[in-house]
Amino acid sequence: MTDASMLPPEEEGSRPSSAPDTPDAGPEDPAAAPFFILYLEGDQYVEALRGLIMWTHHLLLPVYGREVSSTTPWCSRWWEHEEAVAMLHGLWLAWQSHTRPEAGLTGPVSWHRDCLAPTMNVLRDARGPFAGCKPGAHRAKVSPPVDELYPFGAPERIGQ
Repeated sequence: MTDASMLPPEEEGSRPSSAPDTPDAGPEDPAAAPFFILYLEGDQYVEALRGLIMWTHHLLLPVYGREVSSTTPWCSRWWEHEEAVAMLHGLWLAWQSHTRPEAGLTGPVSWHRDCLAPTMNVLRDARGPFAGCKPGAHRAKVSPPVDELYPFGAPERIGQ
């Protein structure tokens, strides 16, 4: 499988927009690390999500996607589940790191063991982010209620 759509953006000749354009930045350089998708907004978020969708649809799901059932759900609109976006983005970043030549020969097996399996187990869990979703039937999640509680007292208002 050497299709260019399955290679990380760096190997395709383009860097994700969330990564700085610094040719001297190595894999250990913190400035070279892409920003986590939940920190991005606007066009940066859209561009990062576009890259994540490409990777998910052209590598992750064709290779690692499994049959959908009530006990192993998947949402066809996964990008509308913020938890799934966050988890898949982390998985994608780890994949880019573990499949580079610098990762060594054991990089891919480490990714499978330490990243892929735990992430997919959480995503595909019957109580996970896709609970209630069925093929062709997305169900939006509602955040749990949170009481307005200030354990250290109410915050002071500015200007008082």
